[in-house]
Amino acid sequence: MAIETTRSLEDLGALKAGAPEPGAAPVHVQKLDKLGRAYATGKRKDAVARVWLKPGHGRITVNDKDFAQYFARPVLQMLLRQPLNAASRSDQYDIVATVAGGGLSGQAGAVRHGISKALTYFEPELRGVLKKGGFLTRDSRTVERKKYGRMKARRSFQFSKR
Repeated sequence: MAIETTRSLEDLGALKAGAPEPGAAPVHVQKLDKLGRAYATGKRKDAVARVWLKPGHGRITVNDKDFAQYFARPVLQMLLRQPLNAASRSDQYDIVATVAGGGLSGQAGAVRHGISKALTYFEPELRGVLKKGGFLTRDSRTVERKKYGRMKARRSFQFSKR
Protein backbone atom coordinates (compact mmCIF):
# COMPACT_ATOMS: atom_id res chain seq x y z
CA MET A 1 0.00 0.00 0.00
CA ALA A 2 1.80 3.09 -1.26
CA ILE A 3 0.96 6.41 0.38
CA GLU A 4 2.06 9.57 -1.41
CA THR A 5 3.34 12.34 0.78
CA THR A 6 3.76 15.95 -0.19
CA ARG A 7 7.29 17.19 0.51
CA SER A 8 6.83 20.89 -0.11
CA LEU A 9 4.30 23.64 -0.71
CA GLU A 10 4.89 23.37 -4.48
CA ASP A 11 3.66 19.76 -4.40
CA LEU A 12 0.59 20.88 -2.48
CA GLY A 13 -0.08 23.63 -5.05
CA ALA A 14 0.15 21.09 -7.87
CA LEU A 15 -2.43 18.86 -6.13
CA LYS A 16 -4.84 21.76 -5.72
CA ALA A 17 -4.50 22.93 -9.35
CA GLY A 18 -7.15 20.45 -10.53
CA ALA A 19 -9.80 21.64 -8.05
CA PRO A 20 -11.95 24.73 -8.73
CA GLU A 21 -11.32 27.88 -6.71
CA PRO A 22 -13.47 28.35 -3.58
CA GLY A 23 -14.84 31.74 -4.74
CA ALA A 24 -15.58 30.63 -8.32
CA ALA A 25 -19.20 30.33 -9.46
CA PRO A 26 -20.38 26.76 -10.13
CA VAL A 27 -20.57 25.78 -13.78
CA HIS A 28 -24.05 24.65 -14.79
CA VAL A 29 -24.28 22.11 -17.59
CA GLN A 30 -27.19 20.92 -19.68
CA LYS A 31 -28.95 17.87 -18.19
CA LEU A 32 -31.00 15.87 -20.70
CA ASP A 33 -32.31 12.30 -20.73
CA LYS A 34 -31.73 9.87 -23.62
CA LEU A 35 -34.84 11.22 -25.42
CA GLY A 36 -33.51 14.80 -25.39
CA ARG A 37 -35.87 16.05 -22.66
CA ALA A 38 -35.10 17.97 -19.50
CA TYR A 39 -36.75 16.55 -16.36
CA ALA A 40 -37.39 18.38 -13.11
CA THR A 41 -39.50 18.00 -9.98
CA GLY A 42 -41.40 21.02 -8.67
CA LYS A 43 -43.01 21.30 -5.23
CA ARG A 44 -45.40 23.66 -3.46
CA LYS A 45 -47.43 23.01 -0.28
CA ASP A 46 -48.39 19.32 -0.55
CA ALA A 47 -48.29 19.19 -4.37
CA VAL A 48 -45.49 17.48 -6.29
CA ALA A 49 -45.13 17.95 -10.06
CA ARG A 50 -42.95 15.95 -12.43
CA VAL A 51 -42.15 18.03 -15.51
CA TRP A 52 -40.61 17.03 -18.85
CA LEU A 53 -39.56 19.80 -21.24
CA LYS A 54 -38.61 19.25 -24.91
CA PRO A 55 -38.35 21.48 -27.99
CA GLY A 56 -41.73 21.95 -29.66
CA HIS A 57 -44.54 24.40 -30.40
CA GLY A 58 -45.57 25.58 -26.92
CA ARG A 59 -48.07 22.87 -25.89
CA ILE A 60 -48.46 22.42 -22.13
CA THR A 61 -50.09 19.19 -20.95
CA VAL A 62 -50.93 18.53 -17.30
CA ASN A 63 -52.11 15.05 -16.29
CA ASP A 64 -52.95 14.17 -19.95
CA LYS A 65 -55.16 17.28 -20.32
CA ASP A 66 -54.47 20.66 -21.87
CA PHE A 67 -53.31 23.02 -19.10
CA ALA A 68 -56.18 25.46 -19.82
CA GLN A 69 -58.66 22.64 -19.24
CA TYR A 70 -56.92 21.35 -16.09
CA PHE A 71 -56.37 24.79 -14.55
CA ALA A 72 -59.64 26.57 -15.41
CA ARG A 73 -58.84 29.81 -13.57
CA PRO A 74 -56.95 32.37 -15.69
CA VAL A 75 -54.73 33.28 -12.72
CA LEU A 76 -53.40 29.71 -12.51
CA GLN A 77 -52.83 29.61 -16.29
CA MET A 78 -50.86 32.85 -16.04
CA LEU A 79 -48.84 31.35 -13.16
CA LEU A 80 -47.78 28.43 -15.38
CA ARG A 81 -46.70 30.70 -18.24
CA GLN A 82 -44.66 33.09 -16.04
CA PRO A 83 -41.24 31.35 -16.26
CA LEU A 84 -41.61 30.85 -20.03
CA ASN A 85 -42.54 34.51 -20.54
CA ALA A 86 -39.70 35.72 -18.31
CA ALA A 87 -37.24 33.70 -20.41
CA SER A 88 -39.10 34.71 -23.63
CA ARG A 89 -39.48 31.05 -24.64
CA SER A 90 -43.30 30.88 -24.61
CA ASP A 91 -43.74 28.91 -27.86
CA GLN A 92 -40.44 27.05 -28.15
CA TYR A 93 -40.98 24.12 -25.78
CA ASP A 94 -43.59 21.40 -25.28
CA ILE A 95 -44.17 20.62 -21.62
CA VAL A 96 -45.65 17.44 -20.17
CA ALA A 97 -46.38 17.46 -16.43
CA THR A 98 -47.92 15.04 -13.98
CA VAL A 99 -48.97 16.57 -10.69
CA ALA A 100 -50.42 15.01 -7.55
CA GLY A 101 -51.35 16.13 -4.05
CA GLY A 102 -52.63 19.39 -2.64
CA GLY A 103 -55.19 21.69 -4.25
CA LEU A 104 -55.26 23.45 -7.59
CA SER A 105 -53.30 26.49 -6.39
CA GLY A 106 -50.53 24.37 -4.91
CA GLN A 107 -50.44 22.19 -8.02
CA ALA A 108 -50.09 25.23 -10.28
CA GLY A 109 -47.21 26.49 -8.12
CA ALA A 110 -45.56 23.06 -8.24
CA VAL A 111 -45.80 22.90 -12.03
CA ARG A 112 -44.39 26.45 -12.30
CA HIS A 113 -41.45 25.46 -10.08
CA GLY A 114 -40.88 22.32 -12.18
CA ILE A 115 -41.00 24.25 -15.47
CA SER A 116 -38.46 26.74 -14.13
CA LYS A 117 -36.06 24.02 -13.02
CA ALA A 118 -36.45 22.11 -16.30
CA LEU A 119 -35.72 25.30 -18.26
CA THR A 120 -32.45 25.75 -16.38
CA TYR A 121 -31.52 22.12 -17.06
CA PHE A 122 -32.25 22.57 -20.78
CA GLU A 123 -30.68 26.03 -21.11
CA PRO A 124 -28.30 26.74 -18.18
CA GLU A 125 -27.78 30.36 -19.35
CA LEU A 126 -31.43 31.14 -18.42
CA ARG A 127 -30.67 30.49 -14.74
CA GLY A 128 -29.90 34.15 -13.97
CA VAL A 129 -33.16 35.44 -15.45
CA LEU A 130 -35.28 32.81 -13.69
CA LYS A 131 -33.48 33.21 -10.37
CA LYS A 132 -33.93 36.99 -10.48
CA GLY A 133 -37.67 36.45 -11.08
CA GLY A 134 -37.84 34.13 -8.04
CA PHE A 135 -39.01 31.10 -10.03
CA LEU A 136 -36.28 28.72 -8.85
CA THR A 137 -36.97 29.20 -5.15
CA ARG A 138 -39.22 26.57 -3.61
CA ASP A 139 -42.02 28.23 -1.66
CA SER A 140 -41.47 26.58 1.72
CA ARG A 141 -44.75 27.72 3.31
CA THR A 142 -46.90 24.77 4.36
CA VAL A 143 -49.97 24.27 6.53
CA GLU A 144 -49.25 24.61 10.24
CA ARG A 145 -49.89 21.41 12.16
CA LYS A 146 -52.79 21.03 14.59
CA LYS A 147 -51.84 21.20 18.26
CA TYR A 148 -53.40 19.16 21.04
CA GLY A 149 -55.87 21.04 23.22
CA ARG A 150 -56.84 23.23 20.26
CA MET A 151 -59.58 23.03 17.65
CA LYS A 152 -57.22 23.82 14.79
CA ALA A 153 -53.58 24.95 14.66
CA ARG A 154 -54.20 28.07 16.76
CA ARG A 155 -57.94 28.32 17.40
CA SER A 156 -58.96 27.41 20.96
CA PHE A 157 -62.14 25.76 22.06
CA GLN A 158 -65.05 28.08 23.03
CA PHE A 159 -64.60 29.34 26.60
CA SER A 160 -67.53 28.84 28.92
CA LYS A 161 -67.62 30.04 32.53
CA ARG A 162 -70.23 27.48 33.58
